[in-house]
Amino acid sequence: MDFDLLDLQLFLAVAERSNITRAAESQHLSLAAASGRIKALETHSGVPLLYREARGVRLSPAGEAFLHHARAILRQKEQLRADLHEYNRGLRGHVRIHANTTAVTDILPEVLPGFLRANPKVNVELQEKLNPDIALGVLNGVADLGIVSTRMDMPGLRAIHFCTHRLVLLVPQGHKFARRKAIRFVDTLDEPHVGMHRASTLSDFLGKVTSGMGRQLRLRVELSSFDAVCRMIGAGVGIGIVPETSARRNLPMLPIVQVELSDEWRVRERYALVREGERTPAYAQALIDALVQFYSEPPARESA
Repeated sequence: MDFDLLDLQLFLAVAERSNITRAAESQHLSLAAASGRIKALETHSGVPLLYREARGVRLSPAGEAFLHHARAILRQKEQLRADLHEYNRGLRGHVRIHANTTAVTDILPEVLPGFLRANPKVNVELQEKLNPDIALGVLNGVADLGIVSTRMDMPGLRAIHFCTHRLVLLVPQGHKFARRKAIRFVDTLDEPHVGMHRASTLSDFLGKVTSGMGRQLRLRVELSSFDAVCRMIGAGVGIGIVPETSARRNLPMLPIVQVELSDEWRVRERYALVREGERTPAYAQALIDALVQFYSEPPARESA
């Protein structure tokens, strides 16, 4: 299918305005030129992209699909322009990462400082996403690297295991669960919980677990970091599920007790996702290597 960036920009303008005349004006084209470009797109695609109506146009189902891909291509063009601008300023590398909540708050803060010190000319762009969105971001080329808490068997992606974490229950000192060595998650559901914000990976995961039980998690407070969750639990506000790394970091400083979960899903495997069959950008690969090395060395893990 033949088209150029001007075609995509024009089609986006038509979709936003539902009117070819106004779209042509916004792109500094004559109505005849704009109409000709739209007709050429439809001819090459073999299906109508627009429905012509008395007061304008609306997208056909094929037009909706075309719009989705047009936006993605235009976003990549802008990203390319931004990346090249950074290189022009002397930057030698740029790594775009989509990662889940634990990676953003616990894993990458441990690894990135050393990586950035070793690579002073590299920029890192980090966005927190849910696991399925992370996989799609890597697959679509929006991210160079994804970090997820479960293996994503999706065609076009390669998963690289770099560590295994556990989820644990934290309770305030003196709580009725504090003397327990282990507990089932279902047995905690009558207690008020302190948890992460609803857009976080762990909150989404625990919500699905409780829904599968026909129950509901009694979230008393929702926060944006695991350290804040630990502090709130230490203040006696409720109990909560956190990664063991967060618990270990806060146990020496707060009046909290760690209780093991007996549920099988407490074990969380961490994977880095890259596109299958493509050469991983050099600095993205260097970051993966740093993750694998960090979690393969016992002293480094203890310091986490």
